[in-house]
Amino acid sequence: MAEITITSFTTRDVRFPTSLDKTGSDAMNAAGDYSAAYCILKTDSPYTGHGMTFTIGRGNDLVCLAISHLASRIVSRPLSSLVTNWGATWRHLVNDSQLRWIGPEKGVIHLALGAVVNALWDLWAKSLHKPVWRVVADMSPQQFVDCIDFRYITDAITPSEALALLQETEAGKGERIKHAEDNKAVPAYTTSAGWLGYGEDKMRGLLQETLGKGYKHFKLKVGGNLEEDKRRLKIAREVLGDKDTTGNVLMIDANQVWSVPEAITYMKELAEFQPWFIEEPTSPDDILGHKAIREALKPYGIGVATGEMCQNRVVFKQLLMSGAIDVCQIDACRLGGVNEVLAVLLMAKKYKVPIVPHSGGVGLPEYTQHLSTIDYVVVSGEKSLLEYVDHLHEHFLNPSEIRDGYYVTPTQPGYSVEMKGESMERFEYPGTEKSWWRGEEARVILEGEKI
Repeated sequence: MAEITITSFTTRDVRFPTSLDKTGSDAMNAAGDYSAAYCILKTDSPYTGHGMTFTIGRGNDLVCLAISHLASRIVSRPLSSLVTNWGATWRHLVNDSQLRWIGPEKGVIHLALGAVVNALWDLWAKSLHKPVWRVVADMSPQQFVDCIDFRYITDAITPSEALALLQETEAGKGERIKHAEDNKAVPAYTTSAGWLGYGEDKMRGLLQETLGKGYKHFKLKVGGNLEEDKRRLKIAREVLGDKDTTGNVLMIDANQVWSVPEAITYMKELAEFQPWFIEEPTSPDDILGHKAIREALKPYGIGVATGEMCQNRVVFKQLLMSGAIDVCQIDACRLGGVNEVLAVLLMAKKYKVPIVPHSGGVGLPEYTQHLSTIDYVVVSGEKSLLEYVDHLHEHFLNPSEIRDGYYVTPTQPGYSVEMKGESMERFEYPGTEKSWWRGEEARVILEGEKI
């Protein structure tokens, strides 16, 4: 195969006006416009690499600017030189000392890193004519380990330990690949009915609709008002029935709105609704706080989950090593792309914590279906849930799909987040005269931003 060289890149600031119907609304984020800070790697071949980072509107332009700083570090590089030693490439991208000063593996710079790294994986997978999950599944354990920068995490897991874990999981891998090919690798749960800004009738109708589609796991947002939350959770249980009788599981998500004592007190009040876990009960940086909440809620049978705002593998290391969480919620692009996710999958495997990725944003289900498949086939060997939110998939060339309660395993080459050209043009911000953001409909959002 002819050598492929990265010749240039472009960034696109794409924003969808989801604040208009309160999609994505929760106790912390009243009205967000689901957005993609988008990166396209161009080459001297027919292949392009597409990656994005999810935001909820303002500040998306900052991430696009940061993408430009990082992507420039791999222009003129042959693709083979970048993927032969992935761990070294990843460290090269995070080792610009001036960029590290303003964002040492966190913040805007790290969000941008996720877009660039994921675009590189997309490009590589397309050149191999495979989906990303299959690229990883076809690796040897040593090749998998070589993808990871183990700096800062060898007190949790060493390369030799990682290699041993992967070698153990090799048994049965062929059968798990067959499950993936039969679309039975990644069971889905839904948040579609759970947004805090939805009225009770809309919530009830959506719960009934998703229940009819075969879902058994449902997530609702909480944290706005205790009595309103009780009323909404009561409606949910009326529709779904008792967990022990029906097997229908509720999960609830506070999106960081509480202090530690508030989280404990509030959740004791909601224990009657039998939630499996409370997601993001407090600051995502508070490892000791999560541990305190977990210990306080254990007698009530309520677990603790977090991860969508965890900025790097080091935070996950502390959450896992300290026993602060029951569920590990990786995010495909808040972490530094596929490579850093692989590191967290290994640590979660070692500390016996299930992976349930955060997937409630534009492009995230397209990404995370690959990551959950990798976890099942290659790392944990255990099926775990993956969030599915049923909106904005129509903007992607290869959208994620649910069938019989499972994600349909991706078969198209790449990482599944290549967006349609017309969608990027229509929703680019501020965009050309063709952009939705230039029209009259956008005024209600843009005028509100000035208040």
